[in-house]
Amino acid sequence: MNINHVAIIMDGNGRWAKLKGLPRIEGHREGIKRIREIIDASIELNLKALTLYVFSMENWQRPKNEVNSLMKLLEFYLKEEMYKLAKKNITFRAIGNIEKFPVKIQQLLKNFETLTSQNTGLTLIGALSYSGREEILKAIKRMLKNGINPEEINESIFENYLDTAGIPLPDLIIRTSGEMRLSNFLLWQSAYSEFYFTETLWPDFGRNEFTSALTEYQKRERRFGAISGK
Repeated sequence: MNINHVAIIMDGNGRWAKLKGLPRIEGHREGIKRIREIIDASIELNLKALTLYVFSMENWQRPKNEVNSLMKLLEFYLKEEMYKLAKKNITFRAIGNIEKFPVKIQQLLKNFETLTSQNTGLTLIGALSYSGREEILKAIKRMLKNGINPEEINESIFENYLDTAGIPLPDLIIRTSGEMRLSNFLLWQSAYSEFYFTETLWPDFGRNEFTSALTEYQKRERRFGAISGK
């Protein structure tokens, strides 16, 4: 069974750090290493798209000092990685309420998108300050603003107004750390996605477990509401 698009809810950084008696930010720093590893694996496996749930809209409610540390880490990651990823033929797209980020990070995200816009390899989607519910509401507002006749609206037209327009729907959604919920992630896009939940905390989720998740996906039958062909 072909797999084009994998989306990951990268959960468990804080718990990983706590288990090791470290500050929470150290879990996020270790998590960056896994991001590099999973991106490289995705390229080698010829995936068309990889979406990473980096920072949710709800994450703004975390303690101010943690949010500030995460902003510094995000800025560091973008400066450190964007040119390396561009050389790997990756196309980058940021989805979410990017305007909530500091201006410096907004500019880095735009630079990353521009830098990789002509590439033809893996599409890397960063869900940043992202809310699935807000994305749906924004799509509706865009259609209203464009004067779309309600009678003309179908799923295809609606998807063209989502942040993920032009990206294949996720075949597989992975969530680490043992939690079994979507947490407001890709609510429309995941209607018929397969799910893979693992107890492994994100900083411990490496190439081998990623490959195992894809292997498990290959064993499943996606019926999209129809009767099994077996």
